[in-house]
Amino acid sequence: MDKQVINTSEAPAPIGPYNQAVKTGNLLFISGQIALVPGTETLANSSIAEETHQVMKNLSSILKSEGIDFDHAIKTTIFLSGMEHFAEVNQIYGQYFSKDFPARETVAVKGLPRNVNVEISMIASI
Repeated sequence: MDKQVINTSEAPAPIGPYNQAVKTGNLLFISGQIALVPGTETLANSSIAEETHQVMKNLSSILKSEGIDFDHAIKTTIFLSGMEHFAEVNQIYGQYFSKDFPARETVAVKGLPRNVNVEISMIASI
């Protein structure tokens, strides 16, 4: 299997033993992104809206590092700290796509890294 590790300074550094993304063949597997501001340990989480926008910016930076954008997304998984955030996250998430949406699931979980409210992972086609 041909596997290439992808890391960009334009997205937050991993906070554990993983990479921002891994490319194999024509697929890019992006690790779950939270609202960390790249190059810092600061969370952009004064509101669920700010948090969601930062997560989407982080995903965008990783996609751009490979010369692609959200239109290349095949599948996403959204993890929420509670389903009460679903409507607002869903509305903001949708703003980042200009054509067909990827497949997706959204789940509420007991806890997320750094006690954030939203984390999103993605698979994209290169």
